[in-house]
Amino acid sequence: MKSESANPNAKNHDDVRTLVRTGYANIATQGTTLGSGGCCGPAMSCCGETRIAESVGYSEAELAQLPDGANMGLSCGNPTVIASLQIGEVVLDLGAGGGFDCFIAGPKVGATGRVIGVDMTPEMLSKARNNIAAYRDRTGLDNVEFRLGEIEHLPVADASVDVVISNCVINLSPDKPQVWREIARVLKPGGRVAVSDLALLQPLPEAVRADIAALVGCIAGAELVENTERYARDAGLTDIQLEKRGDYIAAMTSFQDPLYQKIAANLPVGTGPADFITSLSVTALRNR
Repeated sequence: MKSESANPNAKNHDDVRTLVRTGYANIATQGTTLGSGGCCGPAMSCCGETRIAESVGYSEAELAQLPDGANMGLSCGNPTVIASLQIGEVVLDLGAGGGFDCFIAGPKVGATGRVIGVDMTPEMLSKARNNIAAYRDRTGLDNVEFRLGEIEHLPVADASVDVVISNCVINLSPDKPQVWREIARVLKPGGRVAVSDLALLQPLPEAVRADIAALVGCIAGAELVENTERYARDAGLTDIQLEKRGDYIAAMTSFQDPLYQKIAANLPVGTGPADFITSLSVTALRNR
């Protein structure tokens, strides 16, 4: 087996991770990222965290029970709903950030369940861990933990998880096929995936793809919808279902999000973000 250093793409992958880690460290500590103003990045500068979460299906009751600061407006869907979580399940959240979806999932799996959040940004991990005490006080549950790690190399044992969720994170990875292989590895036989992510309906112009703010804001790293399906299938997952949802893109456009305004300015005349970008719900199973 070749080491990562022998891989000609390794340096580029590390560069991307560094940019993303820096951007999300700034979100965790300051609420800003590389000056982008984008909502998948720093929502505080434009539309507001609650408006974003409500636009993709989180209820007022769910949001009200969250620890302060857990909702940073980084969602582009609601994977906890599409996962249909059950009492007693072990849930893994890829790119947990400040713990938003972990703290939503915790009450759904109850005291006999477990929620593990993984994030590669130490500042995000600290924010999430600092929120655990408030979560315990509000719910009476002690079933959420956070681990430092990359989603391409999950710090989780083989076949140990019932459900993998992720919310607007896989697009940030420079090696998405590896992420899907890791998802398949950690799932128990019969386990399932519920991912919300941004995906492309057609390739973006190079000016958008090269924009660092668009990368950290979850746009420039998004894959074509058909590639996402292929990565999941090649990883060995089955029963793959993809649902394109335009509500998130419509919300960002109507909120006049600065990043989406900037993207629109670099698109061909007569087109808009919704012609290129969609929120995508992905579900799949590991059958063996």
